Amino acid sequence: MSFTPPALSELRSHCTLRRSFGLLDDFKYEQTDPDRFYGHLAEDTVALLEGIAAGSGLTRSGGARVTTADATTRTSSSPEGAGNKTASPLAGTRILDVGGGPGYFGRAFAERGVEYYTCEPDVGEMAAAGIRLDSSVRGSGLDLPFRDGAFDLTYSSNVAEHVAEPWRMGREMLRVTAPGGLVVYSYTLWYGPFGGHEMGLTHYLGGDRARRMYEKKHGKRPKNYYGESLFEVGCAEGLAWGREMQRAGHAELLAAFPRYHPWWAWWMTKVPVLREVGVSNLVLVLRKK
Repeated sequence: MSFTPPALSELRSHCTLRRSFGLLDDFKYEQTDPDRFYGHLAEDTVALLEGIAAGSGLTRSGGARVTTADATTRTSSSPEGAGNKTASPLAGTRILDVGGGPGYFGRAFAERGVEYYTCEPDVGEMAAAGIRLDSSVRGSGLDLPFRDGAFDLTYSSNVAEHVAEPWRMGREMLRVTAPGGLVVYSYTLWYGPFGGHEMGLTHYLGGDRARRMYEKKHGKRPKNYYGESLFEVGCAEGLAWGREMQRAGHAELLAAFPRYHPWWAWWMTKVPVLREVGVSNLVLVLRKK
């Protein structure tokens, strides 16, 4: 039995066990060495989107379609392709990153010839790494300051769990995506091992209790404050939203898979209860109608 939707056919060679362990090892550097953590994560995200674009037949601005042949020239896994604007299947696309943060992702996309924009509500986050992006716009993911159909691909990485209305943000992402374009929505699941963020596994005792335990231990508020900037978002909720968008005729749900798992573990998204803990980070891939 195959667990590989057609939209993910070009990702199997990228999503290996070695990659999974590498990303897991990087996690410990999120607070102490953000350049290392976010730099590697940005490169991995670009590779992920390149594979999705190639497998799903993303339509570029101007009508040209990304095909599986484009996937053979992906740059993320081949150093000799870095900086070559013709090498990436994303070259020439207009991409919006909702919650782009301190700029690491923008630098990675620029090297692939992407027309990249980011929308970030936090000025401090935008300037944190000292990376200047002229295409950065301050704004909320719940009310994106862009016209309808402005982008070929709209994606968000680890933002949904930080907003009170994640599916409103998802609808906004669909709105600003052109027909035939893609929405890639990735977020951390509350009941996964990283759901509590810096509060660690104490979130399994409840969000409020985990927050109090963190404050008692560290003498300060956690950056990701439960009920204000960290919320409970599950796997079943995301799958239900994707299906709702499909039933309503707004989009086609092409795939849903665990972001950091090897390809042979993608089946986890199909198993209720287990997926809430085991998937850890869900990726939803939708094509705008």
